[in-house]
This record gives sequence, structure tokens and C-alpha cells, in this order.
Amino acid sequence: MDGARSGKGERAAAHRDEPPGKGEKLADWADGRLGLYALAKANMRKVFPDHWSFMLGEVCLYSFLVLILTGIYLTLFFEPSGAEVVYHGSYGPLNGIVMTKAYESTLHISFDVRGGLLIRQIHHWAALVFVTGMLVHMMRVFFTGAFRKPRELNWLFGWTLLLLGIITGLTGYSLPDDLLSGTGIRFADGAILSVPIVGTYLSMFLFGGEFPGHDIISRLFPIHVLLLPGIMLGLVVAHLILVFHHKHTQYPGPGRDQKSVVGMPFLPVYMAKAGGFFFLTFGVLALMGGIASINPVWAFGPYRPDLVTTGAQPDWYLGFSEGLIRVMPGWEIDAWGHTLELGVFIPFSLFPLILLALGLYPFVEAWVTGDKREHHVLDRPRNVPVRTGLGVAWLSLYVVLLIGGGNDIVATHLHLSINSITWFVRVSVFVVPVAAFVVTKRVCLGLQRRDRDKVLHGRETGRIKRLPHGEYVEIHEPLAQDRLFVLTQHEQHPPYEIGPREDANGVRRPVTVSQRVRERLARVMFGPGSRIPKPTREEYRELTRGDHHH
Repeated sequence: MDGARSGKGERAAAHRDEPPGKGEKLADWADGRLGLYALAKANMRKVFPDHWSFMLGEVCLYSFLVLILTGIYLTLFFEPSGAEVVYHGSYGPLNGIVMTKAYESTLHISFDVRGGLLIRQIHHWAALVFVTGMLVHMMRVFFTGAFRKPRELNWLFGWTLLLLGIITGLTGYSLPDDLLSGTGIRFADGAILSVPIVGTYLSMFLFGGEFPGHDIISRLFPIHVLLLPGIMLGLVVAHLILVFHHKHTQYPGPGRDQKSVVGMPFLPVYMAKAGGFFFLTFGVLALMGGIASINPVWAFGPYRPDLVTTGAQPDWYLGFSEGLIRVMPGWEIDAWGHTLELGVFIPFSLFPLILLALGLYPFVEAWVTGDKREHHVLDRPRNVPVRTGLGVAWLSLYVVLLIGGGNDIVATHLHLSINSITWFVRVSVFVVPVAAFVVTKRVCLGLQRRDRDKVLHGRETGRIKRLPHGEYVEIHEPLAQDRLFVLTQHEQHPPYEIGPREDANGVRRPVTVSQRVRERLARVMFGPGSRIPKPTREEYRELTRGDHHH
């Protein structure tokens, strides 16, 4: 036996003495310089919750990757120049037409470069999906309270990405210099000119002279392909690092609290799903680019300052800003030889302010509540009616202004007066968000009452029972413990109060304006009128002690 053991030990020693393979040497070399093994060991088995809504962020990420890949391909063939040439190319109807080299290269990509039109359309569809995904993802974060500590900074990263995505989209579809994109640039120039005092100087600097100038395309090109994507790429990386560091939020359920996470490990389960979802997203975008035409620049022709396309519309994410300007009355102030175009400047100022309100909301709510705890379990939107109502009101305002931005399209398709649509939007800007807020809040309170009744009385079964004294009652079944937990796990802290204005000696306490504002906001957002008290343990035990569930 001893001999056999010594033989096995010698063979094991001989096996350990074998030189490492090339792959192992490379791994050791990289680990010695980057510390990859310790990093991977600590993070690759990190648990991530599994819910379909978390894929919204992944759609944004994968669309952004597709944008980068297709954008690199298009950059190889696009010529960002405003110099004029006479077109002699594959598209016959435009032969002999004077156009810029930017528009000529766009036609070349569309008709002569192998796969050029497909890549152009994938790029444009990916841009639309990217911005759409960011907005929907941010709304999911907003309605569920995923922006609370410690994720306020990540919310700002996402908000900045949304703003930069909108600006990048504007610079991107302005590059081809077709009649539609030129109309969009003219719109932007009008907004810049409305800025008091410095508007004219900004326009002259940007366009290199009087509109349309000769420098705008060559200046937009590096901004679109280098500056903005570089900043966005850095923000995306920082956003993902913080998501990984803070761990993912999770919806309320059994075993889920602020310290534990229920889900699948990052490697290999989550990575396998993420890889498959990337190719699925890429495939859908490729399918859309192959069968759904978008931005056919050859149908519009080259840009001319004296022409405007019928039904010219920006991409949907900029319809908000155009709607503000279209429905604004044409107010002007003439003084000291200068004209202040309020009909353009006020909407031009409101657009970033409305977006700014969305970006700052997490900090306002944290100030109102005074809550400094970390939150890793999401809210059910019904349990925070005021926040949910504000989100729906913001979205309803966006939809109303989108209608205003396309008032000519709505008028022609529905055979309505464009003036009637404009006045409808002007009134709806003030009425619809308020109505949406009130209705949403009442719906949330109604859902809270239903949850309370379910907890106390159980689930309706649809079965009717006749009691001995002749009364008919519906049989209710008690809810399972996991369902009871979901319906009652949310907290209902009393809102902030300043307290007595005078102390025990009758001396009046100093109260600041910010304290008064905070108290009023806390009462509106989290006071008795904004929530239905959830059942207490005593109420539940009292009703379930006997045969109260029939």
C-alpha cells in the first residue's frame, strides 16, 4: 500500500512539474500586470435579478454599439464638405443638379457603395431605438424609484446620455445636406438667432457667415462622429461600472430586501443571456433597415435656402421642441433698434428647462423626504401616487407638444384646420398634464384600496355561498404569504413636519422659507391625501381570526 501511494505521489509530482501551456502563460502574464484573476473572482459570480424591464437598458447599450459600428463604416465614405459640385452619378433624376459634396457622397453611399444603403438605414433606425430605449428606461427607473440613494449619480449619467443622444441625433441627420435636413438646420439657426445680444454672433460663428454659410457641415461632422460619441462612450462605461458596483435593483418579493439579492450569477448565466440579446437586437435593427425605408434623401433633393419640403418633420425626439415653437404666439418686443423674438426664445428656453426638471427630480425628492438610507428594492408605482402622477403628466405634455410639432401632418391626414389644432395644443399644454396627474393619482389610490382589501379579505373566487339565514356571500380565499409580502412590504413614513412654531417657553422658533416649502411639498407628496394606510398586523389578525373569509 505504501509503495502504491508513493507511486501515485511521484506521478502527481511529475504532473505538477510539467511546464505550463501557452494559454496559461498568457493568463499569468496578464494577471501579474492587471490583477484580472482577483477582479474576476470577486465579480464574475455577482448575482443579478432577472426581470424583463431590465432589458430596456440593454436595448440602449446594444443600439449604441450598433450605432458605433455602422457609423465607422459610413465615415469611410462620407465627405463632410459644403463645396458645390454638379452631380453625375447612378441616380438619374438628380444628374446635372448642383449640390454639396456632402449630399453627393450620401447619394454615393446609398446607390454605389456595397451595402451602403442598408448600413445607412440601420444606423438611422438604431439612433431612433437608442433614444426611445433611453427614454423608456429612464421612465422605468423614475416610476419605480430606482434613482434613490446610492444611484443619484447614475441617474444624472443617464439623463446626460439622453440629452447628448438628442443633440447627436440633430447633428447626425443634418449631415447629408438634403432638403429635409437643411430645413432642420434653418430651424436651429432661427432658435440661435433668438438669443438676446449674442444670438447673431453665435450664428455667424457656427455657420461661418450668413446662413447657410459653408462651414456648418464640416463643423458638425467632428462633433457628431468624435466629440459627442466619445463623451457618450465614457458615460456609458461609467454608468455600467456604477450599476455593477451598486448591484442591480430588484422588484419586491420573498427573500428580497435591502441587503440580499435574488437572481442569477453574472457569469455564465447573465452573460449568455446578454450575448444572445445583443444579436437579437442587432438582427431586429438589420431587419428594420432592410425592409423599412427611412430618410430617403434622394426623394428630397439637395438643400436650397429658398425651398422647404412639404410636411417636413424632425425625428420624434425633437418634435417636442418644434411643437413648443409652432404653438407659441408670435410675440416680439422692439426696443432701442433691437427685436427680441419671444415667440422663439421662450420655447427655446423651455425645452432644456423641462428636461432639467426631469434630471433634478431625484434630488428634490431626497430633500423633501430627508431619507438618507440606501434603497435597493423598487417601489410599486401605485404606492407613490404623486411621483407616478408627475411622470405621467410629463409624458402627456411631451405627447401634446409632439402633436403641435406635427400640426400640419395631423391637419392634412385628419382633414382638420391647422389653426384648430394649434389652439387645441395651446390649451392642452396647460390642461392635459394637470388632468393626467389627477387621473393617475386617483387610479393609484384606487389600486392601493384594492390591495388593502385583498390583504384583509383575500382573493375573490367567484363562488357564491348561501348562509343558513338566507344571505348570499362570495367566498374569498386568503392570499399566499409571498403575495401578502409584496402587497405590504412598502414603507409609509410620516411626511416631514416643522413642528410647533413656539417652544415650551412661548418663544417663537425661527423657520426658514426652505423649511416651509419642504413641509408643504412633503404634505402634498407623502401626506394622508397621497396614500391609503396599509393594513396593520392587528387588523389582519382580527379579520382572519374567525371565519371572515367566508
